Amino acid sequence: MTIRMRITLLVILTFIAIAGIGGYAMYQSRSSAVEVRSVTEGVMPSVLASADLMGQLKDVQLAAMVMVTENDNQLVAQENEKLAEKKAVLEKALAAQAQQAEGVAQRGLIEQAKESLDNYFGAIDTTAKFKLAGKNEIAQAQFFGGVMQYQTELEGIVNTLRIEKNRFKDNAIASLNGKLAQTTTTISIVTVMAVLLLGGIGFLLYRQITGPISRMAAMMGEIATSQDFTRRLPVQRMDEVGHSIVAFNGMVEKIEEASAQVRQKTADMQAMLQNIPQGILTIVEGNRIHPEYSAFLETVFETTDIAGRDVMELVFADTQLGADTLSQIEAIGGACIGEDVMNFEFNAHLMVGEIEKTMADGSKKILDLSWSPITDEADTVIRLMLCVRDVTELRQLAAEANEQKRELEMIGEILAVTPAKFAEFISSARRFLDENEQIVHQNPEATAFAIAKLFRNMHTIKGNGRTYGLLHLANVVHHTEQHYDDLRHPASGAVWRQEELLRQLAQVREIIDRYARINDVTLGRGVAAAGEQTLPGYARHVITIDRKHIEQSLERLENVNTANLHELVAVRNDVRRTLRLLGTETIQEVLAPVTDSLPALAADLGKAAPVVQIEDNGYVVHSFAAPLLQNVFMHLIRNAMDHGLESSEERLAKGKPEAGVIKLEMGVMEDMFQMALSDDGRGLALERVRQIGIEKHLITVDQALSDAEIARLILQPGFSTRSEVTEVSGRGVGMDAVLDFVTREHGQIEIRFTDTEEGAPFRSFQIIVMLPENVAVEVDGIDVPYPMGGQETVQPVVLPQGGDSQVA
Repeated sequence: MTIRMRITLLVILTFIAIAGIGGYAMYQSRSSAVEVRSVTEGVMPSVLASADLMGQLKDVQLAAMVMVTENDNQLVAQENEKLAEKKAVLEKALAAQAQQAEGVAQRGLIEQAKESLDNYFGAIDTTAKFKLAGKNEIAQAQFFGGVMQYQTELEGIVNTLRIEKNRFKDNAIASLNGKLAQTTTTISIVTVMAVLLLGGIGFLLYRQITGPISRMAAMMGEIATSQDFTRRLPVQRMDEVGHSIVAFNGMVEKIEEASAQVRQKTADMQAMLQNIPQGILTIVEGNRIHPEYSAFLETVFETTDIAGRDVMELVFADTQLGADTLSQIEAIGGACIGEDVMNFEFNAHLMVGEIEKTMADGSKKILDLSWSPITDEADTVIRLMLCVRDVTELRQLAAEANEQKRELEMIGEILAVTPAKFAEFISSARRFLDENEQIVHQNPEATAFAIAKLFRNMHTIKGNGRTYGLLHLANVVHHTEQHYDDLRHPASGAVWRQEELLRQLAQVREIIDRYARINDVTLGRGVAAAGEQTLPGYARHVITIDRKHIEQSLERLENVNTANLHELVAVRNDVRRTLRLLGTETIQEVLAPVTDSLPALAADLGKAAPVVQIEDNGYVVHSFAAPLLQNVFMHLIRNAMDHGLESSEERLAKGKPEAGVIKLEMGVMEDMFQMALSDDGRGLALERVRQIGIEKHLITVDQALSDAEIARLILQPGFSTRSEVTEVSGRGVGMDAVLDFVTREHGQIEIRFTDTEEGAPFRSFQIIVMLPENVAVEVDGIDVPYPMGGQETVQPVVLPQGGDSQVA
């Protein structure tokens, strides 16, 4: 055999050997690639899916919390429907996990997860039913006590499944690493054997196959150890190894996304818990407060020192509870934790549901307490959950509603009695009270005559009160009468004490005075009796409310949900408007004596009777302000007729209508009831006002004044542009009197120009009379027993800052 042949044979044998070994190496490589794909496309996605289950559970928990905190029942139902869809998604995911389950342990965990999932959504459905039934507190207790328990249980099962999947993944990766190591060894042997002949090919094979596989295996181990899912393998070419690297990178990316979603949902859940407008804490062994509690708890108790404190110190210190009750609460709390839940259920009725707590600044809060046990799978109480609500405002509103109800009932009782009979009853009741007080003062010790006289007088008051249907009065009087009856029978043990007897009489007098005040002031039925003056020939038209309206208001107060803050506020405000409207009059009725006198006044002045426009903007005024308004506007309107409106000849010469217009606008601005009076006359004669001011030494000749400062001179005492006294204007009596009337009632007067002609001899203006806001009431949809309006009523508008009205 020649050397050529040997060389050829050697080459052939070498190629055959290399081909055989290379074929074996290729087989091993393909086998490894297949196993890599099995891990990356089979095992790892299954692990990813099990991790994604945790994110889906967090999503369900977040949706359930939204449902529990939602107040709209329609939205609650919608959220419950969404939860049903999420349940279907979870069941589908568990079914997929069952198909990919490896071994008895994984299949058993999946079966447990399915059973726990049914329990979990069953508890959510129960919570939704309570929520839709309006039982918010029970729904919240069910949520935190039941739903959260099953949530924890299900999370534990899913987490165990994920760990089991990870363990199986780690075993698969270890097996793959062993396979890859074997493949690497085989290829290394081929490389050594062919290093002299095919060194370049061997290096290329190592670079293109062994290197990427080794790097991928190493990175798998590093990622599994560090849990850093941001790392990626570079892809050099799209062969079997390249596809495996792409699949591996995609798997890591999905794991990273799933982890980010879990973190975000966890953060969202924590944020929601921290923003729930309710104080929530849990009590652990030793009656200590767990460090995790809702942020609103700090607002309720006005402190950040909560975690780890004794619940008795934080919640029940400085309350109205007695020592026995406090000891009972402390004992029950300590006895329930670590015991069967039945122990809590037996003692739950002994736990206090409401307390009045004095805060550090001396203010008082009324707190509603709701207790719930948190149990483990063995129904053992591991914590007590306490939900705290600040219901101070709610209770105050409820008390105010009760007081409004009482006043409405008293109004209904008074309206059933004629004014004359009611006045006679009040007068006689006060006489009997005066006589009883005199008897008590004159008798330091009890006498049979004194007791008999006291009893007869009080019995008469009660009998008269019942006769007229004044039940609230009769109930108060009955208590005092019963005390007198006990004094008549020594065996009852009643004792004669002057202070106590006088206190009882003061209570009776207080209720009688209240009835009288409602009759005289609120209902305006005691105007004449109170001595209030009205102009001759004009009857008072005080607004009252019919019995039907009162009954409707009482029905609203009876049926109001005292646990609903918004409903209580709405009812309180509605009844308050009704009560405020009582004893009011329209401005047209109040000013009728003044406006009705204008035609005669115009005839005396030789002018046409003016047109009066009143824009009441839906406001009425209280009767107590009627005399003030009559006095004020009697001066202002007569001044407008005398000084402001021109004669018929002057008006016609200026192209104006023969009859002038006097306009009054009303409204509330800047917490003041404002009435703007104007007319379309010549305007304020500023040059004449300045001259009179100089003549009366109110200003100096060379003193520079703005038009507004000149206008204010007409409010100075004794200022008048008339040189003689007339039947219309009295020299030195006018605007200063008006100012005095208004300021005595804590009001003010403002002169406001309605044009921009600074320095002109005549300027258009309004006189603004401002009084405290409580003088007027906005009708706001409340029916009144007679129509609003005067001689000419304009639709309500907002009180303007100016206009084209002119007054002098």
